[in-house]
Amino acid sequence: MARIVRKARIDNESWRLHDPARPLDAVAHDVARGDIAGLLVTREQWRDTEAVLVRWAIPHALLLKNTDDPLDAIDIVPRASVIAIEFPRFTDGRGYSIARVLRGRLGYLGELRAVGDIMRDQLFYLMRVGFDAFELRDDQDANAAIAALRDFSVRYQASSDQPLPHFRRRVA
Repeated sequence: MARIVRKARIDNESWRLHDPARPLDAVAHDVARGDIAGLLVTREQWRDTEAVLVRWAIPHALLLKNTDDPLDAIDIVPRASVIAIEFPRFTDGRGYSIARVLRGRLGYLGELRAVGDIMRDQLFYLMRVGFDAFELRDDQDANAAIAALRDFSVRYQASSDQPLPHFRRRVA
């Protein structure tokens, strides 16, 4: 099971990438047994299989690759309770922009999860653009990841997690 840091808490959860060759009734049994939480599906898979996934009561989340344009999924975004954005390499920052578009322009309010090659040093900044869940690799310390979310005590710029810049906030 993957370790997820969600809202500064550790959770064990397993979402499986959808394999079109695997029958959905078998996936439904996996969900019922608690082997997996649900399926991560691409935009195309969501559009092709949503009715069947709903009929089988299989939880499903939208997986956006770093090359996807979130505006191409504008019809799916409001129905997705979880959107996972893939980071194939920690040096690829396109996921930050995708998150910002989802939160800012599309008003997405559900869980936004970073998956793939993310590092402790990125977590604070990922949170700033709207991510609220992070799938950790096996070699990463979950407690260190939670601590990374508090690396900085003052945030000067406006962002998804603090809409007012520091100079506009009232100091108590």
